[in-house]
This record gives sequence, C-alpha cells and structure tokens, in this order.
Amino acid sequence: MLGFAGYSYVILDLQTQMKQAVAKAAVEQINDGMVVGLGSGSTAALMIEALGAKLSSGKLHEIIGVTTSFQGEVLASKLGIPLKNLAAVDRIDLAIDGADEVDPAFQLIKGGGACHVQEKLVAALAERFVVVVDSTKLVDRLNLGFQLPVEVLPTAWSQVRKTLAQLGGRSDLRMAAHKAGPVVTDQGNLVLDVSFESGISDPENLEKIINNIPGVLENGLFVNLADEVLIGEINNEVPGVRKLEKS
Repeated sequence: MLGFAGYSYVILDLQTQMKQAVAKAAVEQINDGMVVGLGSGSTAALMIEALGAKLSSGKLHEIIGVTTSFQGEVLASKLGIPLKNLAAVDRIDLAIDGADEVDPAFQLIKGGGACHVQEKLVAALAERFVVVVDSTKLVDRLNLGFQLPVEVLPTAWSQVRKTLAQLGGRSDLRMAAHKAGPVVTDQGNLVLDVSFESGISDPENLEKIINNIPGVLENGLFVNLADEVLIGEINNEVPGVRKLEKS
C-alpha cells in the first residue's frame, strides 16, 4: 500500500509540473494592452496566477481580463488583474483556457467545472483561442473517457435526458460534492453528463443536434474554435511544452 500511495503522489506531482509549465508558456503570448479571456479550471487558474505575477512585477501593462466563471473572477480580482464583463467589451484579443479532452482535429470537450456556456462565449469572441492542457487530456476520440456536459434549464432536465437517450446518449444529472442536490451553474441551470457508447465521431453535427433540443442552453463540445494547443509534457523528468497549431 505504501508503494501504491507513493506512486500516486509522483503522478500527481508530475501532472502539476506539466500544468505549471503550460500555464507559464501561455502567458508569454500576452502583450501589453490586450483584452484577454481568462479560462476556468486548474490549469487556467495557474495561468491566471502567472498573469497576475507578470502584472505585479511590471512586465505587463494595461491588460483587461474577461473571466469565464465566478471562480476565475474571484482569483483574478485577488491578484489585482483589471476585469471587465463580457458585455462591456467588443473584442477579445486572446482567450486562454483548458480542456477536458482534445482530439487530433482540435475539437474539444469542456465543462468539467460546469462553466462551458461562458467559456464558449469568450472563446467565440476571441481573435485567437489558445488551449492549455497536460498530455493526459489528448485523446483519439472524444467522449470515450470523459462525459459530455450539457447545460439544461432546471425544469427541462428530465425531458432533455429522454431525448438524449433517443440519440444514444446515457446521461446523469451532475450532483454536487459538498452540498445536497445537483450542481447549479453560474447561470442557475443544471448539468447532464452524457456518454455515447462509441464516443463522438462527428462533434460538429452532434453539437448542433444537442443545442437544438428544447431546454438545452449549451453543450461542452467546442467545435472549430481552438487555434493552438499547448501541451505540458514531462521528458526525461523535465517539464516542457509542445505547441500544436491548426494547419
């Protein structure tokens, strides 16, 4: 048991190193005067911390952040990053966010933190969308290892679940870990986590089909949005970053 516990600790530490490396690499793409979309999740949080450090040290100036979650807003505010609401900006120069899965065509599943509605709005407005992940998030096909989040109106979750089943998707209402009842999004909605037996072979078509179901606000398929993927890796016990750009 001691050996197993030690092994788990090493894996966690390596993953943290990968996330830190890729977060710092992403911040290097931010220039003075930019409006920057600040993503959600553990890797994005490290990116926000790295951005805050560059601002406080005077290495960056006149940055405006647009956050994709309440959690990100709290962290960015704590670090002194100037913020604006999405409705108050007419452009986002660069959005940086993580992903739960990335396939070879740069299609993504996001929404593990139930923030995918605001994340997709920010990514869609951005001139450039950079995805930051560690190497464990790369997959050959989406949805074989991570469920697809679908945000639904509270009164519609059961009806939407039945419709998803007709499409071949088995879905579970996401339950909260530290309170009784379901997870409630920043928009006040619920989340269905959906699995398709053979994964998702046509993300572009499925995104449209699911979003046309009455009661669905948005789903976690991010199709044709990512411009670049930064991957944190460990080579010879040294953390590094590999860059993939859309051809």
